[in-house]
Amino acid sequence: MSDVKPINPIVKQVLELGPTILFFLIYLRIKDDTFVIGGTEYTGFIVSALIFVPILLVAMGLLWRLTGQLSRMQVFTAVMVIFFGALTAWFNDERFFKMKTTIVYGLFSVLLGIGLLRGQSYLAYVMSEMMPMRDEGWMILTRRLCAAFAVLAVANEIIWRTMSTDAWVKIETFGFPIALMAFLMWQFTSLQSYLISEETDDAS
Repeated sequence: MSDVKPINPIVKQVLELGPTILFFLIYLRIKDDTFVIGGTEYTGFIVSALIFVPILLVAMGLLWRLTGQLSRMQVFTAVMVIFFGALTAWFNDERFFKMKTTIVYGLFSVLLGIGLLRGQSYLAYVMSEMMPMRDEGWMILTRRLCAAFAVLAVANEIIWRTMSTDAWVKIETFGFPIALMAFLMWQFTSLQSYLISEETDDAS
């Protein structure tokens, strides 16, 4: 595995969050327009979703070039965006792009759940180097995050099936990320007692 190169935190945040924000802004600009491509009419939402795919890939390419590494979650998300973006364009049906969020959150919940059934925390496998924590703490966080992803998956299904596209785009862009970030910050605060400090390591 190649070493991770240092990167300006602001640049990193722009590359990670920028594509989603751009999708939102592009959607706002063309949501009421209709585009004819290859003799087929597409809504502004579908065109925004298609534009989002290359924007995301360029951002990920720059992030990989600058850091020398991409997380498994980033790669998985990119694959899902490409796949469901292609289905959205092929069938000219925006529901595929909206379902993407349900499937991504659902798969995260299932994968964490499989690890829990095996008595393991796959979350620790991914994040233990960034945040040293005792096994008990990782199991608690994994159980809670497994449940949180399941709730987000169900919430997305309810929202896109019962609310307008405008509402879904806003919740997808801001609501879900903010909710997940707030949940994680709450968990990291509540699990402070399980963190392994350098002093503890030295003493042991």
